[in-house]
Amino acid sequence: MMIMKIKLKITAIVLFAVILFTAGCKKALEERPYTAFTTDYFKSADGLQAAINSVYAGMRYDYGPNGALGLMNMGTDEWTFGDQVLTGQENNFLELGTYKLAATNGAILTPWNRNYSSINLCAAILQYAPSVDMNATAKNVIMGEARFLRALNYLLLVQQFGAVPVDLGSGDLVFTDVAYYGFNRFPLNDVLAKDYNAMIEDLIFASQNLPVQRPANAFKLSQSAALSLLSKVYLFRAYSSVKQSTDFKNAYETAMELINNKSKYGVELLQDFGMVHKQGNDYNREILYSVERLPLNNLNNETPNPGSDFTGKVNIANNFFNCNYQGAAVIGGVSLIDDRPLPYGRPLRRFAPTPWIWNTAFADKTNDSRYHNTFRTVWKISTLRTGADLETFRNNLAAQGLKIGDTAIFLAPTDANAIALRAAGKKYKVLGPSEYYTNQNTTNNLYPNLKKYDDSVRNNFNDVSGRPFIVSKFSEVYLLAAEAALQDGHPADAVPLLNEIRRRAAYRPGLSDATLTARQNAMLISVGQVTLDFILDERTRELCGESLRWPDLAMRNKLVERVKAYNVDGAPNVQNYHNLRPIPQSQINSVTDADRARYQNPGY
Repeated sequence: MMIMKIKLKITAIVLFAVILFTAGCKKALEERPYTAFTTDYFKSADGLQAAINSVYAGMRYDYGPNGALGLMNMGTDEWTFGDQVLTGQENNFLELGTYKLAATNGAILTPWNRNYSSINLCAAILQYAPSVDMNATAKNVIMGEARFLRALNYLLLVQQFGAVPVDLGSGDLVFTDVAYYGFNRFPLNDVLAKDYNAMIEDLIFASQNLPVQRPANAFKLSQSAALSLLSKVYLFRAYSSVKQSTDFKNAYETAMELINNKSKYGVELLQDFGMVHKQGNDYNREILYSVERLPLNNLNNETPNPGSDFTGKVNIANNFFNCNYQGAAVIGGVSLIDDRPLPYGRPLRRFAPTPWIWNTAFADKTNDSRYHNTFRTVWKISTLRTGADLETFRNNLAAQGLKIGDTAIFLAPTDANAIALRAAGKKYKVLGPSEYYTNQNTTNNLYPNLKKYDDSVRNNFNDVSGRPFIVSKFSEVYLLAAEAALQDGHPADAVPLLNEIRRRAAYRPGLSDATLTARQNAMLISVGQVTLDFILDERTRELCGESLRWPDLAMRNKLVERVKAYNVDGAPNVQNYHNLRPIPQSQINSVTDADRARYQNPGY
């Protein structure tokens, strides 16, 4: 068995041999643990493939479970916490959302305890692959996958903690198969420079050696995903203390390589923003890379208890962004939604949007389709009842002049609209924006629900999702290129990129040509509007809730400014040192240096 410890703390890992099998037309990952294992296994083509599939599967820790969602979304201009957090059901989220963050917080352990093992496994693949007897192209693909995934694992650490070790015990980026108790983090700037250099070199290799296009029905890595991530890493380094003068230029040129050659790379912007996240369309050409999961396949998804597991490798995003719609609308003594219909998810109320979302970021709800394609504002009368119980429910509804499928709850876009609808005697619950739930206004536990992760194909209404979790989209590449153009001193080049995204956002099925053209024209911007804050707002409109926002703000040094401006729950405590998370206390405790405190990030 391969053991790797780092009292840093790469925990001991068991390598799982992973095979690919076909389930319908989708490729899936199946893990089979070996009771005995040596590094000789890496010296075969089967061993390399098993190892890289294990790293693919390991990405599930970073995309979908409780801790990962909290780290990437909570305490931003977009997201605060819902009432279940406020009342003590998730203290880790409360700490993240109020910036009373302790080094013992469980969420920060998600990348810390998982990603180093994947990084080390990638190093093993890269060490042994050159000597393996196999097709050269196939070998380079596996090495490209290893280098992409190593870079992504490093980025997920760097954007939370700053400088992290590249030496895990055997030298920089070298595979370690013995217990290691060091913490090679100094000098901080030197190590951070190594982090970025390693990510960039890995992604350049990946962008040249991965398949040009990803398979149509599987999320195997391709050059498009590598170019997207490479552009982002250049951009993030440009904002860092180890920036290089060409970083913004390289970020722009890398993104434009993908944009200008989208047919070559097999990617495109869909006509309809609403189709990008639509269930059943998970493998569309706008998605560059997602962490794979399969509907109703809890065994393959490594989710043994889908109704109760919040951690591990689950995707619980379908349940975490939902308000308490259950029992919220009662007409004539009849509860219009008295259980948890599969399309609406389990109302776990971990995340709630800030008022900035519905009042400002998505202020234009007419010309811009993205608000209604991002958030649920209408709930229909629904039930899980069957048999005689269902018939009784229908009769009770009929007595009120209602039926299943009628509107039960409507979150109106304006207070005036809500007042008018109530005055008209509508038989459903109507709230205006001033009545939506916030942690300062708890009368109505209703707010717009993120619906990008909706999953109606589950065995039970409490179950987590079996959908893939999006990591990168082609639309973000336009935003990266626009930002890089702005910061590199040629904002005029950002205008057509932003307008391409905004023009697409005007589309809604069924609009006449004249109406669509008018709305598209209303969405267009000029060079005088191109600022970093505008681009950050546009990122929200395009990417809201996609586990990007916290690093989006922190890496650009915009976290404090925007949390203070737009998140009343985080504003009182957020400070500049919160641009980094604390190194986990368990790691600090394991440092043998007498001066342990110097290993911690400032402020903690």
